Amino acid sequence: MVDDKKVNQVVESGKGDGTPGYELPLLLFAGFRTLIDRLHAELALRGHPDVRPAYGFALQAIGAGGATASEVGRRLGVSKQAAGKTVDRLVTLGYAERADDPTDARRKLVRLTPRGLDCLALSAAVFEELRSEWATALGTQRLHDLEDALRTAVPAGTAFRLDAASWLGGA
Repeated sequence: MVDDKKVNQVVESGKGDGTPGYELPLLLFAGFRTLIDRLHAELALRGHPDVRPAYGFALQAIGAGGATASEVGRRLGVSKQAAGKTVDRLVTLGYAERADDPTDARRKLVRLTPRGLDCLALSAAVFEELRSEWATALGTQRLHDLEDALRTAVPAGTAFRLDAASWLGGA
């Protein structure tokens, strides 16, 4: 059972400015969620109604050069089987295809189709539009300061990990 009095004491004693520490991750997540939800609404309007956030991570994990299902799983932080299910769905939707690896006949590569590449390019363009909206809402300098502050706070090499889908509960 949670002792509300103890929680309030911890919250009040830890902050000189009165802002509870738990709000930071919630605000960061809300910002992330806002951007991702807007992205997927735009993708749906622009010809990609079946793309889900987990698929976006998987498309990034496959990349322009392709990858095996095992590599996709490692990049996403999920099992080969879970990656295989996601790849199966991307193949069914026409975003990826399986092909023989020209360097190793025992391996199958997953490659992005023109539709998958289009989805990634469109995602990049929509993210630019959304960033511009944030710059308008916050001011260009405040947005730049926010981005710089996050680059400083996030340990080097971890800013662009693709395993967020698995970390949040599945790919």
